[in-house]
Amino acid sequence: MKAAHDVTWTLSLVAAFFWGLLYDLGAAAFAALPLAVLLVLLPAGWFQRRWQQLLAHGFGFVVIYLLLFGLVSEWTFWDEFGVRFNFIAVDYLVYTTEVIGNIRESYNLPLIFSGVFAAAAGLHWALARTGLPARWFAAPAEPLGRRARAGAVWFAAALAFGSILSGDWLPEFKNNFNRELGKNGLWSLFAAFKNNELAYEQFYPTRPVDAAFATVRRELARDATAALGADPRDTLRAVRNPGPELTPNVIQITVESLSADFLSIFNRASNLTPNLAEIAAQSLVFDNFYATGTRTDRGMEALTLAVPPTPGRSIVKRPRNEGLFTLGSVFRARGYDTAFIYGGFGYFDNMNYFFGHNGYRVIDRTGVPKEDITFANVWGVCDEDLFRWTLREADAGAAAGRPFHYFVMTTSNHRPYTFPAGRIDLPSKVSGRAGAVKYTDFAIGQFLRDAAKRPWFKNTVFVIVADHCASSAGKTELPVQNYHIPLIIYAPGGQIAPGRIRALTSQVDYAPTLLGLLNWSYPSRFFGRDIRRTEPPEGRALVGTYQKLGLLKGDDFVVLNPVRRQTQYRYNRANFGLAAQPVNPALLDEAISYYQTASYLYENNLYRALSAGESARAMQPPAAPPVSKP
Repeated sequence: MKAAHDVTWTLSLVAAFFWGLLYDLGAAAFAALPLAVLLVLLPAGWFQRRWQQLLAHGFGFVVIYLLLFGLVSEWTFWDEFGVRFNFIAVDYLVYTTEVIGNIRESYNLPLIFSGVFAAAAGLHWALARTGLPARWFAAPAEPLGRRARAGAVWFAAALAFGSILSGDWLPEFKNNFNRELGKNGLWSLFAAFKNNELAYEQFYPTRPVDAAFATVRRELARDATAALGADPRDTLRAVRNPGPELTPNVIQITVESLSADFLSIFNRASNLTPNLAEIAAQSLVFDNFYATGTRTDRGMEALTLAVPPTPGRSIVKRPRNEGLFTLGSVFRARGYDTAFIYGGFGYFDNMNYFFGHNGYRVIDRTGVPKEDITFANVWGVCDEDLFRWTLREADAGAAAGRPFHYFVMTTSNHRPYTFPAGRIDLPSKVSGRAGAVKYTDFAIGQFLRDAAKRPWFKNTVFVIVADHCASSAGKTELPVQNYHIPLIIYAPGGQIAPGRIRALTSQVDYAPTLLGLLNWSYPSRFFGRDIRRTEPPEGRALVGTYQKLGLLKGDDFVVLNPVRRQTQYRYNRANFGLAAQPVNPALLDEAISYYQTASYLYENNLYRALSAGESARAMQPPAAPPVSKP
């Protein structure tokens, strides 16, 4: 009824209802499993006593209430998005503060809750009036063995049904509303959890694919790179830098939740990071550097892949994320050893799988002996332990005579904010985030002092960068100021001159800028640009949440939303306000092109790494055409 004016009233609608029945059965089979297990385990004669029957009636009422509440939720979700539950609904479970506030302002919750309660009570009363519950209670109980066999059959059938039935079975329909009707909301919700995706083409503004790629290729060429290959649907291009190539070791320390405001070089009122302030005075510092997202996996995605934040979950957590074009793949083409070193359990957020299937060695908490851990909490080991592991790996790499690039991921600046006692003048845990930030600063300073005693120290470039900010909440639709993070590149051997870069940039620009600082010439698929070779007005930051995808260019900020909506704002850097303004068509096209092409390359398995041989061949100048003889 809700979609009556949107669907196509043909035989395809009958097919949609057939598929809907199939997915309804699959969802029902899984949803009934807890009840089936309960009926097997309850002792014989359980429903003979009055209080037990009342308990069963109460359980039945709760089930009816939840089913009706789910129906109302799907109704309102369809009203806004025109689809069944999908990853947007998953996102709602993540951003609870914003979502609950939106629901409170949009709907009369007391009326909805009381209405669902009344409807559930009425249905339960009607069911009781049929006499079926009384007949079930009076029925003699089956022997335990027979119930166990029946329960095992149900359990096996539900699992088999669930493993065979897939969302990929659902065919395409000319009218997508018909296709959405062929789904089950509960099934779609759990499928969204599993697949971690939100299809860009279905929910966001789009352009013709070739036009989008033409725009991106033009924008990427602003750092004086040249397209490679004849495929117009590729970002592959030649990066050529003058001067001799430098091949130092690179240790990238990616700090958990390190907002720029924590550093005194950005916020004079902060005294939490004296070590980073001392390092920054000897380093290349990026003043206007922005994270692409609000979670660690987003930071990893941008810092390794240099791609815009695709909607839904990051590529780190998606299927088909193996063998991609990464910063590590460029280093390995030069003979570098690459490793991911993490203080926690790398199965979290699919980190180990992503790095392990993209050419990195993985060292995490599971790979070290217990005696090599001096302090740990539920999130991970203390940063001192992590950096001690890193020194050990660097010593081994230097002894082997092979340059190395390490992606080091810290954990101490994360709740519960605990760290070893006696290191700083703030207490563990009770000082909260402030203490954790100051401890991480202490650990980084101690790591660099220890590294300075090594023979490989001056042949190493140290990068200190955040994965994301400490907080992503704000009063605006997408609070830009909460994406501002530090990027500090420290080269004690003088390979990279200290200074400040004030151009607007984001995590996607990190990899090409770093390689540019090393004077490397290489074939690139990165969406980022070498910011040093880009005119300041062309600086931009790509930022997003799970749903909202933004492009900040100067003070103009375009935001893309699901259901093909877009808005544009004027960003006030003084008070962080966003003032709505008319959409600039050129800026909108640029924003759409970045996100649409990034999704296209991932979906079509085209963002692939190049081997050393492929890289060398790609950079060779084209052969001169044969000269015809007179």
